[in-house]
Amino acid sequence: MSDPGPIPFDEFMEGALYGTDGFYMRPDGGSAGRRGDFLTSPEVGPLFGFVLAAYLDGEWERLGRPDPFTVIDAGAGPGTLARSVVAAAPQCAGAMRYVAVEISAAQRERHPDGIESVGSLPDGPIDGVIIANELLDNLPFRLAVFDQGWREAFVDVDRSGASVERLSARFDPVPAVLPARSTHGDRAPLTDRAVAWVADARSLIRRGSLLVIDYGVAETGELATRPWRDWLRTYRHNTRGEHYLSAPGTQDITTDLAFDQFPAPDSLRTQAQFLQLHGIADRVAEGRRYWEEHAARPDLAAMRMRSRISEAEALLDPSGLGGFLVAEWRSSSPD
Repeated sequence: MSDPGPIPFDEFMEGALYGTDGFYMRPDGGSAGRRGDFLTSPEVGPLFGFVLAAYLDGEWERLGRPDPFTVIDAGAGPGTLARSVVAAAPQCAGAMRYVAVEISAAQRERHPDGIESVGSLPDGPIDGVIIANELLDNLPFRLAVFDQGWREAFVDVDRSGASVERLSARFDPVPAVLPARSTHGDRAPLTDRAVAWVADARSLIRRGSLLVIDYGVAETGELATRPWRDWLRTYRHNTRGEHYLSAPGTQDITTDLAFDQFPAPDSLRTQAQFLQLHGIADRVAEGRRYWEEHAARPDLAAMRMRSRISEAEALLDPSGLGGFLVAEWRSSSPD
C-alpha cells in the first residue's frame, strides 16, 4: 500500500476523533462526566438544564407557542442535558419534540426514553431551537502556523510510525482572519467546518434560534498571540492529555472558537451572563429555601436542591465554565 503522504490537520483530527477507532467512536471513549474524559456544564448537575428549560420556554412564547416545538440537542453525548431539561418540566413540554443528535452509537444507547435519538441532524424546516453545547470545539479544524509567513499544518508519519507535523508553502492569499503581523511559532485554528455546521443548522430553522455554547474568544488574533497550549487542548480521564499528535484515538482534541470566523450572532455573551439572564439566581434561591425547610429531615429532593448552590458556583465561575461564550442566532419573531 502506498504512503498517502502528509494530510491536513483537520483530516488527521477527524480520524483521531471520529474514525473507526476514533476517540468518540470507541465504546469506552469520549465520555463526559466526573468519571469520563471531560466535564461539561450539564454534568455539573441538573441546574444547567433547568435554566436552559427556562430559555426554551421563552423561545416558545416568542414564537407563538408552536406545536410541535422542536428542540435539537446537537452533540448530545449520553443525553445528560436531555434528562435535566425533561426533568425541569418546562411549560413547553406538551408541545416539545426533543431530538438528541449524537454520532456515537455507544452514547446513543444511553439516551433517556421519551426523546428522539438520532445520529445526524434531522431534516428541516423546524420551529424551535438548536442547541450546540461544547460541540463546535470538537469539529475538525485546520491549523495555521506562522513561519516566515502563515502556513498550513499537515500531519505525516515518520519512519518509526509516529505522527509528525509538516508545513505547507505560505498561504496565498492569507485568510483574512489571521493577523498580518505575527511572530515565529504563532498558531491559530481555522474552523471552516464549524462555520459550515452553523450555516447548515441555521438553514434548518424556519422560526427560532441556534444557541452555541463553547469556550472561545471574539477574534482569531487573540488566539494567535497566546501560547497555543492554552487553546489547542487534549483531554483524557478529566485531565489534560498529551501533545495533540500523540496516541491518536485515545484522547480528545479541542480548540477555543474564534467568533470572528462565524456570521455575526444576534447576541454574544458569557455563559455566566446568559444563565443570569435566564433566571439561575431564582433557581438557586428556590433550592436554598427548600433546603432550609427540610434540613432537619432532608430527603433526596432536599439534597438536590442544596446542590444548586455549588452547581451555580461552578457554572458562573468566570475562570471556568462561566467564562464560556454563548452565541445566539435568532429568526425574526412571527407576525
